[in-house]
Amino acid sequence: MVRVSVLNDCLKSISNAERRGKRQVLVRPSSKVIIKFLSVMQKHGYIGEFEIVDDHRSGKIVIQLNGRLNKCGVISPRFPVKIPDIEQWVADLLPSRQFGFIVMTTSAGIMDHAEARRRHIGGKILGYFY
Repeated sequence: MVRVSVLNDCLKSISNAERRGKRQVLVRPSSKVIIKFLSVMQKHGYIGEFEIVDDHRSGKIVIQLNGRLNKCGVISPRFPVKIPDIEQWVADLLPSRQFGFIVMTTSAGIMDHAEARRRHIGGKILGYFY
């Protein structure tokens, strides 16, 4: 089988392991987008440390889970989002305005929707977590 979205596979395995109550999960293959997405999740405390294992192929990531993640997913296709439309996407995807984040890829890198709004940058939507 061919993998359509490695980010989707990664977030699905994290979500499944979190539901099963696992403490860590091994994700492969690795990519730059996955690493940036995980660093945004880690910055907000939804996952613990993650370690990139270089196996001279596509690479693996070992992620420590802390039980705080409820759901994470990918939005496909990557819709373009203007600054005024961010609020509508937050209302559609997240259960509440108080918690959860939408991850966007912008011209200034991959960041969450709050930082994109602070920097006044639009971009394309990658996924969400809460």
